[in-house]
Amino acid sequence: MKRGWILIIITLNLLALAALVFMYPHLMVAPGPVVKAHAAIATDCFACHLPLRGASTGLCTGCHSVADIGLRTTLGKPIVKTQLKAAFHQQLHETNCMACHTDHTGPRLVHQSRKKFSHALLQADTRQRCESCHKPPVNAMHQQISGNCAQCHSAAAWTPAKFDHSKLFALDGDHNATCITCHTGNDYSKYTCYGCHEHQPARIRAKHLEEGIRNFENCVACHRSAEGEPEEKGSREGKKRD
Repeated sequence: MKRGWILIIITLNLLALAALVFMYPHLMVAPGPVVKAHAAIATDCFACHLPLRGASTGLCTGCHSVADIGLRTTLGKPIVKTQLKAAFHQQLHETNCMACHTDHTGPRLVHQSRKKFSHALLQADTRQRCESCHKPPVNAMHQQISGNCAQCHSAAAWTPAKFDHSKLFALDGDHNATCITCHTGNDYSKYTCYGCHEHQPARIRAKHLEEGIRNFENCVACHRSAEGEPEEKGSREGKKRD
C-alpha cells in the first residue's frame, strides 16, 4: 500500500513541475535575465522559443524585419548611429539570428552552446569587402594598402596573416619603400622591380646577359634583399637555366 502512495506522490510532483514549467517558464528554466531591449517580453518565453525546439529565427523576424535591422526600430523609428553598418544584416544569404545573438545574459553555458558566427553566412561579394563591417587597420603598413584583405588574411583565421614578406624579400637598405613602389595598382599578388634608379628593362637585360644569365624574370629568385650581390647559389642556378 505504501508503495502505491509513494508512486502517486511522485507522479503528482512531476505533473506539478511540468505544469509550472509551462505556466512560468521564465522562472523555472530561464538561463538568466534577458537583454534590456527585450524586457517587455521577459515573461513570454514563447515570443522567441518554440515548444521543445528552442529559439527560432522565424519568431525573431516576426518582430525584426531584416530589411529594417540597423535602420529602424521595431516601432519604425529611425536609428541614426548605426546606419553605417546597417547593410550587414541585408547582406546575409542565410538568416540565422542565433549565430550571433543570445537573448539571455546569464550563465556561461548559454554562451558556450551558442553557435559561433561564420562568414559563410555572408554573400560572396560581401565576404570580399571586409571594410563594410570592420574598421581598417591604422598601422603604417596597412595605411599603404587599399587592396583586398584576403590577399594576406583569411576570414576563417584572421591571425596570423598568411604572408611573411621577409621570407621572399627582405625590405632593407634602399628597398624600405612604400608598398605601391613594387606592387603597382594595389595588386599585391604581383610585383615589379622596374621603375627605380637603374632598374630599367633594357639596362637590367644587358647586365644579366653579361653574366650569362638569360632567365631573370623572377628577381627574388636570386635577389632576396637590397644588400650586396645575388647569392652565389642563385647565380649558379640562373646560369644553369641559360
